[in-house]
Amino acid sequence: MKKLTTLLLFVCITMSVHAQDYALAQLEQSPRHHEWVELESNGRTMHTFVTYPETSEPAPVVLVIHENRGLNTWARSFADQVAEKGYIAVAPDLISNMVEGFEKTSDFPTSDEARSAIYELNPDGVTTDLKTTLEYARSLDAGNGKVIVVGFCWGGSQSFRFATNIGSEIEQAVVFYGTGPRETADYERIEVPVFGFYGGNDNRVNSTIGFSESSMQSTGKKYDYIIYDGAGHAFMRRGDDPSTDSNDPNKIARDKAWEKLVTILDSYKE
Repeated sequence: MKKLTTLLLFVCITMSVHAQDYALAQLEQSPRHHEWVELESNGRTMHTFVTYPETSEPAPVVLVIHENRGLNTWARSFADQVAEKGYIAVAPDLISNMVEGFEKTSDFPTSDEARSAIYELNPDGVTTDLKTTLEYARSLDAGNGKVIVVGFCWGGSQSFRFATNIGSEIEQAVVFYGTGPRETADYERIEVPVFGFYGGNDNRVNSTIGFSESSMQSTGKKYDYIIYDGAGHAFMRRGDDPSTDSNDPNKIARDKAWEKLVTILDSYKE
């Protein structure tokens, strides 16, 4: 039993390391400009990862809200992929300097500890951090003045929630497998379109779609979404791994969702 436990632990660690390896390689091989900026918010320095497209034209800015494991390598890799398509990506590390001794997500010993830090965040503090990031995003000379918010998992829920708190200062909120607000009154404050991407095998999240849909409709808001059959939670990350079989539902969902996301973002290039 001890040998089996050790073997399983080794396999899990190996899979986790591999999952980060491909994303790290993608970042290291990218020809695009990456930089870390320091934003002052909530009484501390919030580290924020920024990637720029290779273009001479002003570009829309995509504010990327990470999953519940923090701004890990995959989240930064996604930001770079956004830049590859012609957009500026601004990705705040929302747990940076929120726990003493840990300046960035990468400083946490394990992703579980990063997740614990995420769930200790004050919701109003998260809103303040996102507003600070939005102000920075809108100030970029290379931007065209339009900002779209895209979030994943916990970040998807935050994208939906941010739309209830920011009025028309963003163009659109994009929600990847995140839940919407629980009160209809919150939906009344939304002034921008919301688009959701969901996996068919994600019952916890999908059980909340009906309420979000009815609340958005009853308050006259625009809410569209797609559910990909067979895909699970976090299919964007799981399907992004180049070693994933092309017939895997997560891979299929990731590719289709990526194509749809680019179409959405393209509408804000003018």
